[in-house]
Amino acid sequence: MVQIEEKQIIAAAEKGMDEFLKVFTDVYLELLGGDITAENMEMLNGYQHTLLAYRFFTEEVNEGGFVQLIQNGYGGYIFNNPVAKALKEMGAKGMSKILYKAKEIYDAHREELERETSEEEFMAMYVDFEQFDELEEKFFYIEEEETLLIAQYVDEHLEDFAEVTA
Repeated sequence: MVQIEEKQIIAAAEKGMDEFLKVFTDVYLELLGGDITAENMEMLNGYQHTLLAYRFFTEEVNEGGFVQLIQNGYGGYIFNNPVAKALKEMGAKGMSKILYKAKEIYDAHREELERETSEEEFMAMYVDFEQFDELEEKFFYIEEEETLLIAQYVDEHLEDFAEVTA
C-alpha cells in the first residue's frame, strides 16, 4: 500500500501542481525500485499507474517529444494501457485526444519506432515522424491547464492515489 504523509502532500501543494503530483509519483517509483517491470506492475492500482504514466508522458514529451518517449521504452506502458481513457475521466480531455492520436501513429509504426538506433538514426526519426509535431505543439499549448485538472482530480480523490497518514 502506498502511504504518504499529509504534511508532505501539503508542502508539495504549496510549491505548485507539478510538485503536488510529483510527491505521489516519487513514492510510486520508490516502491517500484525506480522502474516499472512486469514483476512489479501489480504493486500499483490503475489510478496510480495513470498518474505515473502521465509523469513519464509529460517529462519525455517536454524533453524530446514522442520519438524520445517511445525510444526510452514508455510506448507500450502509455499506449497499450487505458491511460488516455483514464486521463479523460480525470478531466484532461485534451491530453486524452493527443494520446489517442499518438497511439494511431505508434501502432502503425511500432516496430520502427521501438528499434534500437544509433544517435544519427534517432535524430533522423524526428524527420521521419513529423506527424508527431502537431500533437507535440498541442501538448505544449494545453499542458499547464490539463495538469491542473489532473491535480484537482487527485486532490478530490486522494484515497485512490495513496493512503494519507498523519
